[in-house]
Amino acid sequence: MSPVRGAILAGGGATRFGGRPKGLELVGGERILDRLADTMAAAFGAAPLLVANAPEAAGWRPGLRVVADVRPNLGSLGGIYTAVVETPAPVVCVAWDMPFVSPDLLRRLADGLDDHDAVLPQSDGRRGVEPLCAAYGPACREAIAATLDEGDLRAIGFHRRIRVGILPLAEVARRGDPALLFFNVNTADDLARADELWRRHGSSPSSGERTPEKPR
Repeated sequence: MSPVRGAILAGGGATRFGGRPKGLELVGGERILDRLADTMAAAFGAAPLLVANAPEAAGWRPGLRVVADVRPNLGSLGGIYTAVVETPAPVVCVAWDMPFVSPDLLRRLADGLDDHDAVLPQSDGRRGVEPLCAAYGPACREAIAATLDEGDLRAIGFHRRIRVGILPLAEVARRGDPALLFFNVNTADDLARADELWRRHGSSPSSGERTPEKPR
């Protein structure tokens, strides 16, 4: 299989940040985008792809290849599809509002592509898995395209067409606290909490390969 690459998905309107791009917000004095780019470079040995539709995205982080959605206005699934097409797959995708993912977790997801077309970590989230922190192989390209053609925009809607592997929560937990690994910065309160966690524990996944522990 071809080398795995990383892709940062910079989707969404960030309306709860007054339209400001979420990934450019600071956690512990460093932009979330920069943290993710460094984490993915540590995991895969190469700079990630940045999937972003904003006209100014090319200036956000020098050295990143930036691409707009291949099929616009199709939500998260459209972003995953773009990453699969443009890297090309195999690719590990992460939403750009997740500052605490670790290289170890990303590599483990990628390893699962030896036996599956997509590998998602189990979580306590509403879907039970995290499609925006997951690995996708080449077979996902046609599967996602067919699902989009049907008008199904669910991020997991194409799973019935492929072999899906789930990384159990217990295995995820060996690579950090799942509540932090999958922490989303969606609001100003989330940003303040993420910043507090990072400052309190003084660790970055790109340098220490671990996430902050849950506060006691």
